Amino acid sequence: MKIVLLDAYTANPGDVSWAPLQAIAECEIHDRTPVTETAARCAGAEVIITNKAPVTREIIAALPDLKYIGVTATGYNIVDVAAAKERGIVVTNVPGYSSPAVAQLVFALLLELTNHVGHHAQTVAEGRWQSCPDFCYWDFPIIELSGRTLGIIGYGDIGSAVGRIAVAFGMKVLASKRDWKVAPPEGVTPASIDEVFAQSDAISLHCPLTDATKHLVNGRTLGLMKESAFIINTGRGPLVDEAALAAALNSGRIAGAGLDVLSVEPPKDGNPLIGAKNCLITPHIGWASREARVRLIAATASNLQAFLDGKPVNVVG
Repeated sequence: MKIVLLDAYTANPGDVSWAPLQAIAECEIHDRTPVTETAARCAGAEVIITNKAPVTREIIAALPDLKYIGVTATGYNIVDVAAAKERGIVVTNVPGYSSPAVAQLVFALLLELTNHVGHHAQTVAEGRWQSCPDFCYWDFPIIELSGRTLGIIGYGDIGSAVGRIAVAFGMKVLASKRDWKVAPPEGVTPASIDEVFAQSDAISLHCPLTDATKHLVNGRTLGLMKESAFIINTGRGPLVDEAALAAALNSGRIAGAGLDVLSVEPPKDGNPLIGAKNCLITPHIGWASREARVRLIAATASNLQAFLDGKPVNVVG
């Protein structure tokens, strides 16, 4: 059996092992694969493993031996799932592997917006404290999270992990979820999306990207927010209308934003959020802890083995 890993580098730049997959079959590992080379590299392959390398209808049609596509991520929009289904090709993803890491980054961004640790550490490194006439200084208001309200849109694995941390900080939590099959935990109050926008001191986005949620953060919903409120997006870039958010930040309509995702990654020149007022942007690192990537590779191998055993799991589409 031939297994081809199309874009292995981001999941494993060399600090973890592909051994769980290599124990199943020999793996042909490519750090990156341009879409123009995918069909040639995968010729004869029964299994493709991809993270962000597209597997299009045209590529699928060119690979008669292909039986399985494993996505080393939770989102799987880079695969033409409909085309795969027409061919009887199983597509799987890996949900849940990064929940602790993403939840941690939510608070790293939120704490930077409220405590400005990075900024103040930089001013100390530049010598400002040595020349300060007082024993301390701060350039921004220092904001306590305790007693404030965190709104969470999308209360799945990651959203609920964020909620638990928020409760530990002494925050009130409003959560919007499509279907509350069980009662929310203590400290979490169900709310509509508009209630989340209007009542929260910070909002964290964890809903899937669908036609209904694209540009969920837009001129109207930003207009509902408190001027002192923050937006955190570690979910999907297109959940945010970037021009509308940049305008809200630059005008002072809201207080700040922390983003780990953008609509186009890497961003293009001219993205309005780069350089926007009080806007922190990190390069899609929420999922990238070593622990999360070890879980990701193990789960990817487990998905493939389950397929080979005739009992596929985490099938999408």
